[in-house]
Amino acid sequence: MTVLILAGGYGTRLAELGKNTPKPLLKIQNRYLLDYILEKIKPLKDVEKIVLVTNNRFYGIFQQWAKERSGYACPIRIVNDGTNTPEDRLGSIGDIDFVIRQENLRDDLLVVGGDNLFEGPLEPYVRFSREKAPAVTIGVYDVRGLEDAKRFGVVGIDAHDRIVFFEEKPVKPRSTLIAMCLYYLPEKSLGLIADYLLESGKSDTAGDYIRWLYQKTDVYGFPFRGKWYDIGSVESYREARAEFHAGEV
Repeated sequence: MTVLILAGGYGTRLAELGKNTPKPLLKIQNRYLLDYILEKIKPLKDVEKIVLVTNNRFYGIFQQWAKERSGYACPIRIVNDGTNTPEDRLGSIGDIDFVIRQENLRDDLLVVGGDNLFEGPLEPYVRFSREKAPAVTIGVYDVRGLEDAKRFGVVGIDAHDRIVFFEEKPVKPRSTLIAMCLYYLPEKSLGLIADYLLESGKSDTAGDYIRWLYQKTDVYGFPFRGKWYDIGSVESYREARAEFHAGEV
């Protein structure tokens, strides 16, 4: 299994905070957000390598970060998607497709958003996802409020954990269950990404891909418990810094 960490964004919603520092390298309790993600990955079996995809602006910064973690349990490779501005960025599904082709990936792919901070372990999610293979499984989380749900991709799942609807940032959410930026893509499903890009012409959000995919084949959702933060804005970053205590995640 390969783990792919998405870090291709430019942090525009973080204003000055994100101007020279990529979101995954913001600090919470004196540690990088990215290091908490590594802690979640470390217990997983069969991880052969970790790939982090970023842009030209932040490539050197992530290379230095990886160099300082040269003793990690498996290789960490930094890939530059070649973009320079928010206007020419590939988007999350575009970056996933770029890495699959660039690295010639031929195994299962666990995709983790580099701006996610979550308490739940990854091992149960990976086990569940492998049971559902070759179907894709995404991580889902209950934000417990319809107003909060408006900011995310809102999903519904049936009694068998199959996704039955997906709405990107709806004005009137039908659920408080939202899609995390966490995807388990079995090797046999990887070719579907190229099909989606060819058919839709859109590469911005992975949520659009999931919405397209569940209408064609089974896609599953795995609910995560505990706290979860999407470090996408100054407000959410401040919330995580105020509420998160080292050792909880």
